[in-house]
Amino acid sequence: MKTTLALPLIALAVALAGCSRGEPPAPPAAEPAAATQVPAEQPPAPQAWPREAIVKSLAPDGTVIHYRAYGSGEPAIVFVHGWSCDSGYWDGQLNHFAAQSTVITVDLAGHGKSPGSARKAWDMAHFGADVAAAVQDAGAQRVVLVGSSMGGPVALEAARLLPGQVIGIVGVDTFREIAVPFPKEQFAALLEKMRADFAATTAAFVADHFFTGRTDPVLKQWIVKDMAKAPPEVAIPAVTALMDMDYRAALDALDLPIVALNSAGSPTDEAAIRAVEPRFRLVTLEGVGHFPMLEDPKTFNRVLGRIVAEWVKLEAVRNPLSKAAPTG
Repeated sequence: MKTTLALPLIALAVALAGCSRGEPPAPPAAEPAAATQVPAEQPPAPQAWPREAIVKSLAPDGTVIHYRAYGSGEPAIVFVHGWSCDSGYWDGQLNHFAAQSTVITVDLAGHGKSPGSARKAWDMAHFGADVAAAVQDAGAQRVVLVGSSMGGPVALEAARLLPGQVIGIVGVDTFREIAVPFPKEQFAALLEKMRADFAATTAAFVADHFFTGRTDPVLKQWIVKDMAKAPPEVAIPAVTALMDMDYRAALDALDLPIVALNSAGSPTDEAAIRAVEPRFRLVTLEGVGHFPMLEDPKTFNRVLGRIVAEWVKLEAVRNPLSKAAPTG
């Protein structure tokens, strides 16, 4: 990952990460492979049979939302994809977590199998209402929300609609903007290029900024091409709304532990974020880019599993300012 970029540009790069449509290629082995190595074999199919379901979003537009549930038990782990992604990007987590508890994956409106024709507003609150609807429809009473990139802010908004049900929120390479909001004026030129030629602009931008030299080249190529296929009528207003996200309003409404599993390639100012949100904790993941759940699923699953297990232990006696997250 290029670390010489100005921090605002890195922030936009982080926010823009996405992946959608089609079957993903095989993720690399637990240890990130060198670029010249042959990609690892595709992971086994989820052992738990998915329960496919649709539900109307809690947003005013009532958009139809597609979700899947696997396994049984609580707390349920709810995986929320990022910008222009779909629920399939959590396939590397299904076998591991569905063997222990319920897993819920959601296609946000305008992504994956969830249509977007009825939606006019693409802000994080509307997306959060999509997630909350799936949680309620699945009958989960206690949940951990896990959001990748844009899915982190979406998880915050979903938690506001699920009072008393969420025991913690895990962001995946996200939440860097809690302390320092997006300087939107610096992104005007890039957004104009996206409006003129979304596919080419997105492909070039993502290829340059979202990966490390150790990223599996097949995985990288697939993500770049797939992001470029995202519908601009959804992607552009969604990322614009992300830059308008009011983190403080969302955080003030919540009393939950929040952990970010962020890649080391883009710095996260934990101290500055904790000055705004004292419950925030950072776990830094080495050797991966913006998609650690794809690039090193074994390590990602182990670290996430330990965080969830620790929260379950602390749930009955949790202090409003949660203890430090385990680092794996």
